[in-house]
Amino acid sequence: MEANPRSTGRLPAAFLTPGSSSFMDFLADHSPGLLPGSRPLPPVQGAVEAPHGTTIVAVTFEGGVVLAGDRRATMGNVIAQRDIEKVFPADEYSAVGIAGTAGLAVEMVKLFQLELEHFEKVEGTQLSLEGKANRLSTMIRGNLGMAMQGLAVVPLFAGYDIDREKGRIFSYDVTGGRSEEQQGFAATGSGSVFARGAMKKLYRDNLGEQEALTLVVQALYDAADDDSATGGPDLARRIYPIVTVITEDGYRRLTDTESSGIARAIVERRLEQPDGPRAELL
Repeated sequence: MEANPRSTGRLPAAFLTPGSSSFMDFLADHSPGLLPGSRPLPPVQGAVEAPHGTTIVAVTFEGGVVLAGDRRATMGNVIAQRDIEKVFPADEYSAVGIAGTAGLAVEMVKLFQLELEHFEKVEGTQLSLEGKANRLSTMIRGNLGMAMQGLAVVPLFAGYDIDREKGRIFSYDVTGGRSEEQQGFAATGSGSVFARGAMKKLYRDNLGEQEALTLVVQALYDAADDDSATGGPDLARRIYPIVTVITEDGYRRLTDTESSGIARAIVERRLEQPDGPRAELL
């Protein structure tokens, strides 16, 4: 598949050979070294120091799903980056939020985007949301060797299911095992325990879109309050969580003005009530 300076301009035979509609299968057959999980790693002792993304949250509502993430990347006890992007569109009706080793995670997302685009071009139709979740599971499993050396990638996948006409959330472990979140919310990353606790008390079945947007930012705020690796809204630097919405109209990322409006309203409210909204005892 390498470029030939004396080439006639024709595509290599690999590109003209009928095969699978999976771009990953194509790479595995013709250039396996390009797959992240196929790269040999030198032997290492101890943990590998690399920037890590932290907290990702997702919530379903009537008409879709919201996926959001904080902006901090850490490397040990150091803030490696304050404005990293952790939420990406997978295609028109789905998105991925990344937690774990940032460099590998971003590369995996780009390959996943290409995988879905390749399938659609070859088959002339989109994969089902279930099929997309399964493809991502396979990619995570392919990274198991690196995960065992401390370079794990644990994303959160969410999308709007056109067939079922509702938003759905899928979570994963480092081995590629996936599960659909039936309770309507999910979180992954270092601050996920605190974010999940916040969502557990605030979530209800009849949420509207604006309420779901507020809920995920509240959850990220609570995660940042107790987890040093999660970054809260940075009003001084104008760095706010990345918040995305997926409905029957497709994927949409909130503008800086929209996300800052939600974040600022929450921060102002927290000045009066630092621990956030209170859930009823009964």
